[in-house]
Amino acid sequence: MKNKNTLRQNETLKIKPIKLGVLVLMALTGMPFALAGEAQFDAPLLLAQANTELPAAKGNNEPDVTIIQVGAAKALIRAEPSEGSSIVSEAFKGQLLDAYEQSGEWVRVKLKDTLLGRQFGWIKTETDALGELNLLVVSSGKSSTRTAYKETGALASEIEAVRPNGVVPTINLPAINPDQVAPPAPNLPRETVAIPDRWRLMSALGFKFPFYDPYNQNALKGDLPVLSSLGPDWFFNMGLISDTLLEYRKLPTPVAPVTRSPGQGGTFGNPNQRIFVENIIGSFSLVKGDTTFRPPDYEFKFTPVFSHNVVRVGEDRALRVDPLQGSRRKDNHLGIQELFADVHLRNVSDRFDFDSLRVGIQPITADFRSFLFNDLPFGVRVFGNRDNNQYQYNVGLFRRIEKDTNTGLNDIQKGLRDDDVFLANIYRQDFPVIGFTSQLTYAHNRNNENKEFYYNKNGFLERPAPVGNIRPFSYKVNYFGYSGDGHFDRWNFSTSTYLATGKSDDHPIAQKPQDIRGWFHASELSRDFDWVRVRGSALFTSGDRDPNDGKSTGFDAIFENPQFAGSDTSFFIRQPIPLVGGGALILSGRNGVIPSLRTSKEEGQSNFVNPGLTLFGLGADFDVTPQMRLIANVNRLFFRDTTVFSILRTQGAVDRDIGTDLSFAMQYRPFMSQNVIINASISTLFAGKGIKQLTDEDQRGRLSTALVNVILAF
Repeated sequence: MKNKNTLRQNETLKIKPIKLGVLVLMALTGMPFALAGEAQFDAPLLLAQANTELPAAKGNNEPDVTIIQVGAAKALIRAEPSEGSSIVSEAFKGQLLDAYEQSGEWVRVKLKDTLLGRQFGWIKTETDALGELNLLVVSSGKSSTRTAYKETGALASEIEAVRPNGVVPTINLPAINPDQVAPPAPNLPRETVAIPDRWRLMSALGFKFPFYDPYNQNALKGDLPVLSSLGPDWFFNMGLISDTLLEYRKLPTPVAPVTRSPGQGGTFGNPNQRIFVENIIGSFSLVKGDTTFRPPDYEFKFTPVFSHNVVRVGEDRALRVDPLQGSRRKDNHLGIQELFADVHLRNVSDRFDFDSLRVGIQPITADFRSFLFNDLPFGVRVFGNRDNNQYQYNVGLFRRIEKDTNTGLNDIQKGLRDDDVFLANIYRQDFPVIGFTSQLTYAHNRNNENKEFYYNKNGFLERPAPVGNIRPFSYKVNYFGYSGDGHFDRWNFSTSTYLATGKSDDHPIAQKPQDIRGWFHASELSRDFDWVRVRGSALFTSGDRDPNDGKSTGFDAIFENPQFAGSDTSFFIRQPIPLVGGGALILSGRNGVIPSLRTSKEEGQSNFVNPGLTLFGLGADFDVTPQMRLIANVNRLFFRDTTVFSILRTQGAVDRDIGTDLSFAMQYRPFMSQNVIINASISTLFAGKGIKQLTDEDQRGRLSTALVNVILAF
């Protein structure tokens, strides 16, 4: 039975574009609609609700059709009226289809875009979870032009609804449901307040924040543009840090020719030392550009550090070469740690992959854990990224700056050293697995300080080392390295491996030219268990078996600052243990793990004639509260070869056992931020036989330290 609302056979259905949008909107949202005219509908008729039977095709050119509309999100059109038949096309919500016949739950429709060249297909009438049918009857009548479209949309915009008598039908909208939300009010003229820029919207609304509040909008913290005379988007960022250290330690302390400690007639005397350091750090940067999603166009940065330190020791001449100056030293120094200009050269993609140039005194780190080179030298560096930040690179040439002896800060009054470092590295994120970053590094260190003797601020000889023939020397060393940092599933892993090759024109210990061949490896594996992280670490550096064979097979870094195996809470890593020449050589530098036998890490030269090191460590971090973290570490240490000690100390064989390093630390952040940090730690080295032989038997149990460090940041 045909639909009672079937159009006359000579009528065609067209809809004006302006009313098409309303029709499509109602079709997509499921709103009922009606077409005005002789064939006006009171409501959309569902096939089942109207109990409509579609006519079969009559075989003539213009068969009777019923226009149906898809009400589901997507309807599959099959080759036969069966669930198992192949899918020949698709129709989407709001599309109109020509339907020619109905067989049970299946409706036969004409296709436009088909598979396998078919002209007809079948759609099954179904209900959704709300009981709504997926097909709706729009009209019935003669038409052979309507087809099933695969494109989204109900009708082409050029179709209009026109009756033969010239009457254009109107669309009657249903009454608004009184339970619906009221439509939006029209845009009315309103008062506006002009503001200088979009960053000052808060202040225009009456919000005022004091200049000392770093947590809200603050022109001193880069939240608001400044210096409008220079142009838009200039931001100023200021940081102030107070870093206070109070440290007590028991360290082997060489005695002067006349000791003040009764009964101390050996090489080492009273081990007690007390240190107070107050560092005031300022950081001032001026940046051009909104850096939320891209690097700055320009950046100018200046970081001065003022340091005041007081040291008391138990022996004269431990602090200054002149023993008459006593066992207490007070010193001040102003160091320039950063002073550079950064220029954004270009963007190379729409994701802001870029190239930048930085010139001046700047921080540089060669690897993730700072094993090779971590310093603030003067240099020129080009850096950037590629492939949506999957690759990062650094290429730079740096000249090292002389350090202040008592603070380790840059001393620009002394000028630059004749010590150059060329560094190139490339990082690849998510390689070899997602979550792990790999890095390749090449560094070349050219030290040409073979022309004069250099004495430090306290009067001690730094270059060359006061051992052997005490002749100035130079060296050239190449470093090839691989580093990785990230995680494999739930296991965190960090590793670094370096090979050092090069030549030295002379050496104070070997007293002849040397071929340098050394290697280094360190790895840390850790895993998190809720609020506990457990980690294991291992480090190996090569040692020199024969200082007189013309080969330096020990390994030494350029300027290390390792964040590894407890780092600066570990006694062995943190403390410079005096060794020979009245303390002229130290076992390893302050905040250094390699037993390189330098005069100092800051002002001495690299030394590849050294005993090497083997370290195995276990540690754990306990986040007991959001404010409190406890840290524990135990490291077992051994020399790899002690031949060089026998030559330096003119004594018999020295045992390889350094001892067991045990440390505990606490970090407390009362406001759960970096603005206030309180660190405290204690550590001790249970000396092994080798250390006891090098520091006298009566120094047992004296190798320990305790410290408190308070950091306040604005």
